[in-house]
Amino acid sequence: MKNSLILILFLFFAFLWSCTNPFAPRLDTDLGSNGSLISSQKTIEGLFQNFQYSYTFKDTTIYGGLLNPNYSFIYRDYELSVDVSWGRDEDMRVTNGLFQNSQRLDLIWNNIVSMSSDSTNIIRSFNLTITFNPTDIIQVDGRVNLQLEKNDKGVWKIVNWIDESNF
Repeated sequence: MKNSLILILFLFFAFLWSCTNPFAPRLDTDLGSNGSLISSQKTIEGLFQNFQYSYTFKDTTIYGGLLNPNYSFIYRDYELSVDVSWGRDEDMRVTNGLFQNSQRLDLIWNNIVSMSSDSTNIIRSFNLTITFNPTDIIQVDGRVNLQLEKNDKGVWKIVNWIDESNF
């Protein structure tokens, strides 16, 4: 009788430990061949993938990693008919505000319109959908005109961004 009770308890605990809770599944450690959602910025495509990731997940850390310390952003203010520019710190504040105040950002990179032979100047079209709330959705279509530079570790960074969008 004592042996049967021990056997039943053993089987009961073995059963409990072997069960998987469907509401608390194990962490999936297989992230694909790269082993990461973040791409290597040692390639131009990796830079654009990280750019898209930063917008999709509203991640200012990844976004900041795209920008050269001497970065500048330039856009056209059509109401005043002037070009407006700002540096890296201001761009980080503006981008953080966008990330904080939007519910969703959908960035789609389209074809590269032109690229210099050394890949330091790229013009690429994009579509950006900014959802602030279900009744306030903005569509931005345009092109980015980027000047890129590799740092001493071979990582591509954006030095200048000239916005050529409809916004």
